[in-house]
Parts: sequence; C-alpha cells; structure tokens
Amino acid sequence: MSYELVGITVLWTFLFGYLIIASVDFGAGFFSYYSVLTGHENKIHDIIQRYLSPVWEVTNVFLIFFVVGLVGFFPDSAYYYGTALLIPGSLVTVLLALRGAYYAYNTYGSSKANNKTYMGIYGATGLLIPASLSTILAISEGGIIGESEGKVVLNWAAFFGNPYTWSVIVLALVSVLYISAMFLAFYADKAGDRRAFEVLRGYALLWSGPTILACVFAFFQINRQNPEHYAHMLEVAWMFIASLACFLGAVALVWKKRRLGWSFLLVMLQFAFAWYGYGRSHLPYILYKQVSIHESFTNETMAVALITAFIAGLCILIPSLFLLMRLFLFDAKYVRGSSPGKG
Repeated sequence: MSYELVGITVLWTFLFGYLIIASVDFGAGFFSYYSVLTGHENKIHDIIQRYLSPVWEVTNVFLIFFVVGLVGFFPDSAYYYGTALLIPGSLVTVLLALRGAYYAYNTYGSSKANNKTYMGIYGATGLLIPASLSTILAISEGGIIGESEGKVVLNWAAFFGNPYTWSVIVLALVSVLYISAMFLAFYADKAGDRRAFEVLRGYALLWSGPTILACVFAFFQINRQNPEHYAHMLEVAWMFIASLACFLGAVALVWKKRRLGWSFLLVMLQFAFAWYGYGRSHLPYILYKQVSIHESFTNETMAVALITAFIAGLCILIPSLFLLMRLFLFDAKYVRGSSPGKG
C-alpha cells in the first residue's frame, strides 16, 4: 500500500471515529432539549447527562486530528477548502464554542445550565454543527469550488441550488438522531432505566425510517451530481448492501428489545460499510477533479513522520476511550447513577 493510501485511510478512520462519537453527542444534546419541550425531561435527562459528563471533553479530538492531518498530508486541500469554506468553517467554530461553553457552565458552574434558552441553543447546535460539516461532502463532489482571477471561490448558487447538497444535509441530520437514539437506548437498558429506555427506543425506531430513506436519496443524487463517482460506488456495491443488512439487523434487535449492545455494534458496522465504501469509491480525489491524493501528496519524509504520529495517536486514543468507557460510562455503579468507586 502506498503512502498516499495509508495517509488517507488513517485520516478517514479518524473522521469515522468522529462521526460515531460526535453523532451520539450531538443527538444527545437535541434529545435533552426536546425532552424539556415534551415533558420527558424527568425520564431521559439524567441518563443523557450521565453519558455526556465524562465524554464531552474528548469528542473533538478526532476532528482536530483529521483537520491537521488533511493539511499535512495534502497541502493543496488547504488552498481549495480553506478559502471556500471560510464561512461554513467559521460557523462550525462558533457553534462548537457555544456548545463547549454550555458544557463547561453545566459541568463546572455553581448552578446548572438548565435555563430553557441555554438548553435551546445547546440543542440547536446539535443539529446545526453536523449540517454545516456535511456540506464538505457535497462540495467534494466537484462543480461548486472554482477559481476566478487566481482566487478560489465557492459558487453559492450552485451550492444552494444543488439537490445533492440538501440530500447530504438531511442525511447528516437524521443520521445523528438515529445513531444517538440507538446508543442512548442501549445505554438506558444497560442502566436498567426502563422509563428512559422506552422513550429512547421510540426515538430510535422513529428515526430509523428517515435515515434509510435519506441514505437511498443521497445515494442516487450522487448519480446526478457526479456520475463517475456513482459508477465507482456500484463497483463496491457489496459494501452498501452489507450496510443495509446491518441496519435491518440493528432495528430488528431494538424492535424486539433484545441484545441492545449487539444492536449498536450493528449500527457502527452499518455506517462503517457505508463510510468506507463511499471513501473508497471517491478515490483518488479529495476534491473532484482538483485535489488528488497522488498529485497533492506531501513529500515522503513528511509522510512517514505524519503516518507514524497519527498511528501512534490512534494507539493512544483508542485505549484511552476504552478506559473512559470502562471506568465511567459502563461502570456498574456509574451507569446506574452512582459515582464510580463509591459504596
């Protein structure tokens, strides 16, 4: 395997890790606010906060690794994406700052941030951030970023008038809610909280239908936006079929209220097959047809250093997350509402 493929695979893996962890985080924020509006706060708010408390500070580590690695491995991507994504990128930064402020105030403040206004901002960021980030996938298909008088420009008319852009945004929104609800239903079941489980199970089943419909819609919109990429996706169609099979298995287990841990594992496999199938079929382009992993790759010395550093980062990050889950999230006492280590 070439350095280019190793580099993009490592980056894509970091981004997949962010996809799963951040989706649970973002969806939990929305459900937390939604529970206040619907009167279910006393049923699911505690289980959501129990999950978020030890996790929120590490969620964005995956995204930071990806952004730094993308610029390091493929410098041309900074030239094209950096200018064109100035507005969407700035919006995401502001939203992440608002979300972080809420977490810090709620976790470390003298009083809890349970004001409905704060909760509303917090819940809204859980949808606006993935919607903003997802636009990068739409832009990467080409036809939206161009050059004028030596400057990179984003064609806003083509961006907003493109059905594929909106299909990706919708897919991001419903996927976040689906992934989060599936995990939180499993977590509530693990905690033995039947009231929270029933509510969250309902959310999981509710958002499963829109998620698969949005996946199908986005899949076929790629054919209109980028027929070449669509043809490559058909070459690895087995990965998308496997994704659909995992989806059906996950929903069936939640419906039957059985093996909820296996259900969420199937959810991760569902998105893994789709994610890596999409990424593999997108190669060799990072941005059609302006940034290729072969022509835009950094020098070999830099590549070896980056690959070594990022693989070491994965080797540290994954065990750290495992310990976090072991010591907090799935600690027998903590998951039921008691602090770990207390009698």
